[in-house]
Amino acid sequence: MKLSIITVNYNDAEGLERTIKSVISQTFHDYEFIIIDGGSTDGSVDVIKKYENHIDYWVSEKDGGIYPGMNKGLRQAKGEYLNFMNGGDSYHSEDVLEKIFALETDADIITGTHSENGLRNVGKGGVTMLDLYKWAIDHQASFIRREVALRHPYDEKYRIVSDWKFFIEALILDNCSFYYTDAIVVDVDMKGISNSNFDLDKQEREAVLKELFPERVLKDYQLLASIHPELLDVAPRISKSQTIQNAIIKMARQLLKIKGA
Repeated sequence: MKLSIITVNYNDAEGLERTIKSVISQTFHDYEFIIIDGGSTDGSVDVIKKYENHIDYWVSEKDGGIYPGMNKGLRQAKGEYLNFMNGGDSYHSEDVLEKIFALETDADIITGTHSENGLRNVGKGGVTMLDLYKWAIDHQASFIRREVALRHPYDEKYRIVSDWKFFIEALILDNCSFYYTDAIVVDVDMKGISNSNFDLDKQEREAVLKELFPERVLKDYQLLASIHPELLDVAPRISKSQTIQNAIIKMARQLLKIKGA
């Protein structure tokens, strides 16, 4: 089996039905569909039962939140790749999975794009630690080899950033292979906790970075993250000429004096 689609839901019957309809309308059929419901009381279970013939495994019971639910789905999965399409999210088109698995790649992680213009697509030019330090890979637009996910299960002590931590562990620390495609994979439900609780997101990111990297490494990324991206882009060319470097440094010092910095 090529793919396990895992949907985690809690008290979002309307969003869950939208996700289910999106999954079962796909022209690609080499997948299993797993739904992990956290003990919803809003009619979500009725929605699951309505489409039960299209679902390979489902459970509705209390759990510790989204990441325990995702790990529960991971343990049930049998596909070569996993895609977490959570309740409320939907595939952008009926043939998107067909397009993804027609790609000539066997990368550990395949990542597409999303339709939400307010989110940054990370990975087009490859992925570096600086990319992940500043931004994030879209989890719902990613297809992850099951054995990679099993090596790096989602850290259940975090509420928002465990998928971000997973990508750092898999791509940076484990050096897993990565493939980016411009195919639009997902229409993202922007009502999730990670899109509304920015203070918690920041706190958890800082905790993850301190957990994974020593302070002397983090200081370098804090410095790089403070530099405008366009300056970082031209820096390699500037570094080839000492004359240009000296002129830019002199100009920058003069500008800082004028601004009173």
